[in-house]
Amino acid sequence: MTTFVLPRRDLAGMPFLHLLRGVGLVLMAAFIFFACFAFSDTSPYDIVAIPTIVLWVLLGVRLYRGAVPLVMVLLVYVGATVVALMPYLDEELPPVWTLQLCYLAVTGIFFTMFFSDESDRRVELALKVYTASALFCSALGIGGYLGLIGNEDLFSKYGRASGTFQDPNVFGSFLTLGAFYLLHDLLTGRARRPLLSGLGLAILLAGVFLSFSRGSWGGTVLMGALMVVMLYRASAPALRRRIILLAGLTAGFGAVALVGLLSVGEVHETFAKRAAVTQDYDEGETGRFGNQLRGIGMLIEDPLGMGPLRWRRVFNLEPHNSFIGAFSNGGWVAGVAFVFLVLMTTWVGFRLMSQDTPYRRHAQIVVPALLMFFLQAMQIDMEKWRHVYMMLGIVWGLEAARMRWLASGRE
Repeated sequence: MTTFVLPRRDLAGMPFLHLLRGVGLVLMAAFIFFACFAFSDTSPYDIVAIPTIVLWVLLGVRLYRGAVPLVMVLLVYVGATVVALMPYLDEELPPVWTLQLCYLAVTGIFFTMFFSDESDRRVELALKVYTASALFCSALGIGGYLGLIGNEDLFSKYGRASGTFQDPNVFGSFLTLGAFYLLHDLLTGRARRPLLSGLGLAILLAGVFLSFSRGSWGGTVLMGALMVVMLYRASAPALRRRIILLAGLTAGFGAVALVGLLSVGEVHETFAKRAAVTQDYDEGETGRFGNQLRGIGMLIEDPLGMGPLRWRRVFNLEPHNSFIGAFSNGGWVAGVAFVFLVLMTTWVGFRLMSQDTPYRRHAQIVVPALLMFFLQAMQIDMEKWRHVYMMLGIVWGLEAARMRWLASGRE
């Protein structure tokens, strides 16, 4: 009797290392998707973060020379903030806030290392998953605003769509990267299902609008225009005509949709209130801008800053400016490091969008979205927004890949 023995391979017929990489990609997809869950300071994002980072470190992510500037500046920024924390270790909130900042910086460094290898495939996966997350979040926000799902405060707050976020401002800004991804694919003809992509874009832009976030409105329009301009400059004449036509149609449909939304009384009332240049809490000596002016004078005289979360103890209000917040939380060293991080990343981002490399397409999508957050940093506290560190990691991962591509002789 003849016995046939099948050749044994590792789990599920795959080499074990290949299986681990597959698990790692699934964890990474979950890591990115869960960025939309921000009901509280701890979310599924943070639960998935630890096994994802540990597994990929074991699989061998690398820190390349092109990403070292980001790591150095982040270490200086976080290190200075930790030093500024020392006098307040006995308080409850400042140590927790600083620990969270350190954790987010670690995720930023990890994202940079992860996206430095197999950059095109990994960034494409990240953008697809992020867009799915944004669509899920936007649908919940729109449904909550319309009263179709959830109670009054679950997916909408203060008469504004908020989705799975505590703050409508963060919700509106979160959607922008997904909108840019869909718009870029529509303009370049890469969208496999243009009608579905167009519908998805409409859902995301509706979410941005119903967040009634002035920063999200302005940032989406300005940085969307920047993306279109950078794409136009890099395109052949035939594609340029398509870009002009579709960009014009998108703007036209957007204008018609805006008029339709504003015809609804409640929407028009909230829009008129939020569209004002300043709000009640901005004005006066004890308003946001008054506090900022007084606080800047105090920070000039104190190189060590006020310490993490001390601004709110002095003014009973957050600074609502991440640049001022960096100087306040970590002193002059942290403030200068934060400014340098923004300027350095902006310069790298424009170079990635301009140079003819395999990484230009993804840069044209991610860099404008990240620049929007840098602009918003002048009127909101965004140093604790999880998805910003992912975008930082993508940009610097692409930069590391670009430098290696150039050094290899542009193969």
